[in-house]
Amino acid sequence: MDKIRAFLLGLPRRQKRLIQVATDIFLVWMALWLAFIVRLGIDDMYNPLRIHFWLFACAPVIAVPLFIRFGMYRAVMRYFGNDALIAIIKAVSLSALILALVVFWYSNHEAVVPRSIIFNYWWLSLVIIGGLRLCMRQYFMGDWFTAAQHVPFASRDDGLTKVAIYGAGVAGNQLVAALRMGRVMRPVAFIDDDSSIADRSISGLQVYKPKHIQQMIDVTGAQEILLALPSSTRARRREILNLLEGFPLHVRSVPNFTDLASGRVKVEDIQEVDIADLLGRDSVPAQPDLLERCIRGKTVMVTGAGGSIGSELCRQIFSLQPTTLLLFEHSEFNLYSILSELEQRGCRESVPVRLLPILGSIRHQDKLLDVMKTWKVDTVYHAAAYKHVPMVEHNIAEGVLNNVIGTLNTAQAALQSGVSNFVLISTDKAVRPTNVMGSTKRLAELTLQALSREVAPVLFGDRANVSRVNKTRFTMVRFGNVLGSSGSVIPLFHSQIKSGGPLTVTHPKITRYFMTIPEAAQLVIQAGSMGQGGDVFVLDMGEPVRIVELAEKMIHLSGLSIRSERNPQGDISIEFTGLRPGEKLYEELLIGDNVAATPHPMIMTANEDHLPWDLLKARLGELLEAVERDDYSRVRQLLRETVSGYTPDGEIVDWIYQQRRLEP
Repeated sequence: MDKIRAFLLGLPRRQKRLIQVATDIFLVWMALWLAFIVRLGIDDMYNPLRIHFWLFACAPVIAVPLFIRFGMYRAVMRYFGNDALIAIIKAVSLSALILALVVFWYSNHEAVVPRSIIFNYWWLSLVIIGGLRLCMRQYFMGDWFTAAQHVPFASRDDGLTKVAIYGAGVAGNQLVAALRMGRVMRPVAFIDDDSSIADRSISGLQVYKPKHIQQMIDVTGAQEILLALPSSTRARRREILNLLEGFPLHVRSVPNFTDLASGRVKVEDIQEVDIADLLGRDSVPAQPDLLERCIRGKTVMVTGAGGSIGSELCRQIFSLQPTTLLLFEHSEFNLYSILSELEQRGCRESVPVRLLPILGSIRHQDKLLDVMKTWKVDTVYHAAAYKHVPMVEHNIAEGVLNNVIGTLNTAQAALQSGVSNFVLISTDKAVRPTNVMGSTKRLAELTLQALSREVAPVLFGDRANVSRVNKTRFTMVRFGNVLGSSGSVIPLFHSQIKSGGPLTVTHPKITRYFMTIPEAAQLVIQAGSMGQGGDVFVLDMGEPVRIVELAEKMIHLSGLSIRSERNPQGDISIEFTGLRPGEKLYEELLIGDNVAATPHPMIMTANEDHLPWDLLKARLGELLEAVERDDYSRVRQLLRETVSGYTPDGEIVDWIYQQRRLEP
């Protein structure tokens, strides 16, 4: 059967249509012949084909052109649906009506055609022609036993993973159809909160209430649950995930619900549960005027355009239709990736935005100034930075040069070229930092705060001592971890679960703030539009999350159990590795308590201490000299003197510093 199916599916479209037309001619004759048999009975003396040959000749001549006109031969049998059934009803009904007129005009007394023959021909044609197409759809899908669990002695085990669908609406039914077509998983049940459809059958699957999930598992043997909840809020999805956590089921979801609702979903689109659903926080709708204020119709530049935050900023800025978007990135591969994505999207959506990919480093101020002057940049989003705490702790010089001097170079180039708006992407680790990464990011904030208060500053490194008119509005936006970014714990946990564990957590009490990348980028754009100069905006990150609890939820939602002293037979263990160099147990978002609300409910503004530009320039000069001499003790001392609250924990672990201490 599989060979025949593969042979038929592999035929050219023209041959498939010829087979369909020939089959339909035969079915029309069969329906007409059966119509006489139903009306007159089986009689050896009565042969309708011999007496009414003209009628048998007319029937397919009338029917087949109508079938063609109504598109019955354009429908793909594997995707045969309600629209095709309606087309069959219309085509068959109209052909029966025309055949009735032919009978009325041309019948004679010697060969009378009973009037009921037309009615019989109509309903028999519907049953035979429509029924055969439904059967062939099931045949080509390879799924003859859709409702087998309801038929005694008809169940079978085909080796496919048995899955239950949470959500019996349109999205759930589309997902069931996609799964049956893909033949990778076998849907066995629906779960739905709607009590009006509980214990009913939809698409051949029984619908269970959430409180009967264990019964569903016992009856169907379901191994996974797929979430088909396109209209549910994150808070509701979190409730559902908390409920499902108590069952030995692997929970996954379909991410792209637009494609799901339109029937374009594929089985390979199914992925692990979005961790954002575990946080359970719904994003606040964006304010269009804040989104567009610094972007629409302007020339916008994003540094670090290929990074986690930078690339998402580019996507959202692209949607807001600036005239030109400059993608500034030092990684060739990352730049190519985001450029290709935006170019494809531009062709698909006909977005009139000029994209300029520029390879370069924020270490080179002359290159930055040349780029900003050449294209007359209006707004800069500075996302380029080293953000991985242990990595920067082991490479102090690079952290200082990239995060501090790189930000200084970009800010001074913006000031010199007359950029109107400059937005720095900062981090919660800049608040009372215990590591080099956090202290360098706070120093970058201090640099912008100092520059923003100078009407005509003399720039750092300017030996001519020339004052520059400052027309740039500097703004900083501070937030915590983003889900799925490079170095994030979530991809690490997914990888560790896939390899059988253990999941590594640094400390049982460690907590972090989390936010999705799209939400963070959207809020950054809106916050940047509200700044007056020198503002430090803080995003509302919600409640901090204990990392060990996140790890436990991810294990449970993978259908696995935690191996521990209480459960030595569990699947995956959690190991505590100890805090890494510079790592804090708890992150903060504010240095002091002086915080005020803004027009956006998710954005606050903090009024924090700053240093005069002349004093900060002197400190930056000393810091740069210490870095050039690889004097990391002096670097640490200068950071302590400059960054309020910087309290490094432990010895200096920079690789160069440690190696030189070992040398005789």
